Amino acid sequence: QVQLVESGGGLVQPGGSRRLSCVASGFAFRNYAMAWVRQVPGKELEWVSTIDRTGGLTAFADSVKDRFAISRDNAKNTLYLQMNGLNSDDTAVYYCSKYIFNNGELPIYRPQEFPKRGQGTQVTVST
Repeated sequence: QVQLVESGGGLVQPGGSRRLSCVASGFAFRNYAMAWVRQVPGKELEWVSTIDRTGGLTAFADSVKDRFAISRDNAKNTLYLQMNGLNSDDTAVYYCSKYIFNNGELPIYRPQEFPKRGQGTQVTVST
């Protein structure tokens, strides 16, 4: 079955950097667009970034644009999120998520089209 396992979270000082990883299994990772989303307890899920299946097309939420980078290594079935210039607003549980359609587009994020997520990894930005 589809499994997504995120890692790399932790406590980071404001202005610091962190790289998250998501190892995928149970499906042909190279055939699917992927996304990172995040959630603060009590708030709605927030889309962060999307990448197409080749890694050539990406999109970012305005709140993280120019600070975060998304990438993937299809040979390793792994998705990454490089986060720079972190601030307290970035504190959240981060999840990777799989697109439901097997095609070559860079999809607009819609939660119902990215239903599968991992267990998440907590990122806390604080002194």
